[in-house]
Amino acid sequence: HHRNELEALQLEFREERGVTAIIYDQTCAAEKRRRRKRNQYPDPPKRVFINDMVCEGCGDCNMTSNCVAVLPLETDLGRRRVIDQSSCNKDFTCLDGFCPSFVTIRGGEIRKAEPPELGSNDPAENLPDSEPVPIKNSYNILLTGIGGTGVITAGALLGTAASINGKGCSVLDQTGLAQKNGAVMTHIRLSEDQNRVFGTRIGTGMVDLVLGFDMVVAAGQAAVNTMSGDRTTALINNHLVPLAAFAAKPDMPLSADGYTDVIRTRIGSDGVDFIDATLLATRLMGDSITANIFLMGYAYQKGLIPLTRVSIFEAIQLNGISVEANQRAF
Repeated sequence: HHRNELEALQLEFREERGVTAIIYDQTCAAEKRRRRKRNQYPDPPKRVFINDMVCEGCGDCNMTSNCVAVLPLETDLGRRRVIDQSSCNKDFTCLDGFCPSFVTIRGGEIRKAEPPELGSNDPAENLPDSEPVPIKNSYNILLTGIGGTGVITAGALLGTAASINGKGCSVLDQTGLAQKNGAVMTHIRLSEDQNRVFGTRIGTGMVDLVLGFDMVVAAGQAAVNTMSGDRTTALINNHLVPLAAFAAKPDMPLSADGYTDVIRTRIGSDGVDFIDATLLATRLMGDSITANIFLMGYAYQKGLIPLTRVSIFEAIQLNGISVEANQRAF
């Protein structure tokens, strides 16, 4: 049965005596994207876009699809909708909404913005390596983001780089509901001694560096509890991604001020940098998908990641996915 038949199936099963079970069996949308990157899953030659000149911002597409790839688009005529092609899983349930603004393209490719030709003005050319922060006892890094955006991959890259560097390292992933903008956090603990064992979870007030790939998660209670005004430096991507609740509340206010205030109050204004890594990565690389790696490079250049650039590049090479683009973004 298709999932659209769930209600009819439930009505049928309630008439059956005894225990019944309905098993939902479908490949996770995030897993589909991972496999498509490796050419291991069919990639429909079809894309859906929203004509914002026709869209009236009613939110019916959000309600019908409950999809987090349908995002708000603020225009002079009010809030409209746009489909984030980087996170679209090609389920196409948004087309089930009662709306004439959708445009379906078959056989076309996404036209990415061309990275600028910097030539001799390339700021990354011959950039000297920064002096990394020393590891006194342990050095703790917290990555915060949302499911399906590469938080786990970023943690794995740093863990692999630490191993290449001969440092002790533990990596603990805490994953949420990937397709509903669920919170994902990765705890990374580094030491100079590979034989030294720490608790894998970063405790209260013990984080040295917070890389906030998503600002909402970085300002959440679980992340804020690890921060300390005396110890923590935070680098936060201040590109605001709407909460999953936006799918059900299309007119909800979207403001970053509350989240930035929480972090500043906890560690002070001098301890946090807000940077639109999504915008910068898109303009420099032509795609926002490398924003997390870009923010890692920003932290490295500030001397906040106690690993060598060579080891991080080697970890990206070993991962084998978009190697050149990720190294360039870093």
